[in-house]
This record gives sequence, structure tokens and C-alpha cells, in this order.
Amino acid sequence: MIMVKDLRRSFGPLVAVDGVSFEINKGQVLGFIGPNGAGKTTVMRILACFLRPDGGTATICGYDILKNPVQVRRCLGYLAENVPAYNEMTVGRFLNFVCDAREISGKKRKIALDRIVPVCSIESVYHQTIETLSKGYKRRLGLAQSLIHNPDVLILDEPTDGLDPNQKHEIRKLITNMAKDKCIIVSTHILEEVEAVCSRTIIISKGRVLADSTPEDLKSKHQGTLDEVFRKITTSSVA
Repeated sequence: MIMVKDLRRSFGPLVAVDGVSFEINKGQVLGFIGPNGAGKTTVMRILACFLRPDGGTATICGYDILKNPVQVRRCLGYLAENVPAYNEMTVGRFLNFVCDAREISGKKRKIALDRIVPVCSIESVYHQTIETLSKGYKRRLGLAQSLIHNPDVLILDEPTDGLDPNQKHEIRKLITNMAKDKCIIVSTHILEEVEAVCSRTIIISKGRVLADSTPEDLKSKHQGTLDEVFRKITTSSVA
């Protein structure tokens, strides 16, 4: 459902993404990990059609990100690291605004809201303005907007950032439950989360893919914990 081929992107002299290629199929949850500045967010923004690559391309659900960006956005749910929102809006108004943008109306809108509000546990803040929400509730609202149209593909950048342990457990359980029907990328610095929800792991550093395997195979190959494997690979530049 996601096919990435030789993606490249630079910002002036900085090469952020340097020939990244991979494929993900339905039913897979990919842990996309790397140190700060590795190029993870740039890759995800390219896949979400927020950035145009300097070279290479990708398809999502068969749609080319360069030729068919509208169709890509329709089948994609994207949770950015910093979700843009309108602070003066209530949670309910914001989700209705997202429904307007997604062309979800009538009975379909009611069904979508009735489904996603309890799933993301935001009933208690539904009538609050976004500016009054805690970081954890803002994160849950961001997750709600990425899921409201029930997309086939999800790209989640730090989905549990700011959540307490119980909330993290619930979001991880939600990702696991959705996995069989969707294609999911999870970018996180919490390696425990990768082991909990991901069936596959890509480690990226300096814009290049250094490893692509299951968490268990990586630990077996390098004879260590995932944390030790991560440090070994990203500090040696040898996969």
C-alpha cells in the first residue's frame, strides 16, 4: 500500500533524505526510527504531500504522490509531530471542521464522530476550546483528526507524545487493533513502543536506511536489546 523509491530531499547544503526506498503492505505496522535529524519527519511529510521530493517518488494505495496528491490525501491519515489546530475552536468544532475538509456530511458525519470521540477518549473535553487542553488531550485530538475518515493508511509521528502511561497503553492497543485492516507507519523515540506495536522496523540515519527488519530479527542479529541495536547501528553507520 506504500511504495517508496529512491526519495531524495535537501534543504540548501543539508541532505535530509538520501535515496530512501521501502515498501509496506496492508497488515504491517512499521516502526520508523532514527536519531534527531535523521530524516524521518521529512520522509513522512513527503509521503503526506506536504513536501515535494527533489528526486524519487512514492505511491500510496496506488496513487503517485506527485501526480495524484489529492487522491493520496483522501486515503491517508497523518498525525504530525505538531498538529496544527485553531486554539479558539472547541474540540467539537475542530472535528466538524475536519469533516468539512474531508467532505464527510449527514449521517456519515454523525457515525464518524460517534466512532472516533470515544476511541480517542475526548468526550470530556468535547466542548472545551483547544487552547485550554493539556498536551495529552491535544495529542489525542490530533489522533482523532487523522482517524476520522477511517483511512487505509496511517502515518503517525510520535503518537503517544505527552500521554500518561495508561493513555499510552490505550493508544498502543488501538494501533494493534487497527493493524490488520490498515498499513501504518509509527515514528517514535520510544523503542519500547516499537516492540509493543510494530511488526517491522526501519532504522534511518543521515537520510539513509541502515536497517530494515523485524524487531526480533534485529535483536537476534546484533545480540542485544533494541535500544542497544539502535545505538550500535546509528553510531557506526554500518547496518
